[in-house]
Amino acid sequence: MLLPLALWLSPAAASAQVDVQVHVAAPAIRFEAAPPLVVVEEGVQVVPDYDEEVFFVDGWYWCRSSGVWFRTRDHRGGWVVVERRYVPVALVKIPPGKYKHHKVKVRGEKVKEVKVKRKGKWKDRD
Repeated sequence: MLLPLALWLSPAAASAQVDVQVHVAAPAIRFEAAPPLVVVEEGVQVVPDYDEEVFFVDGWYWCRSSGVWFRTRDHRGGWVVVERRYVPVALVKIPPGKYKHHKVKVRGEKVKEVKVKRKGKWKDRD
């Protein structure tokens, strides 16, 4: 009688499995043509004056939604979830919302290097 009870109380005999899945909808962000990009920090560009923060770093478009990061190589969409450890450090350090509706400063105001990508070529902002 004690043996069955001992097996029942034994940690090795007890097993539990936990499966937690969190589903976050992919962003509906898409551009018909490659969007203009403005340099905001070394190696970080952002789509100016847009409803969501869309960054471009190392050949990837990046965005975050409810604390979850997504990326895609295609401006037309195809967003996939990216674990935070794979997000460029420069992006993780940017406070959420800092570049939402980002305005480019022009006309005598001091700005960092500002270049815009048009038709696949980088040009000075005019």
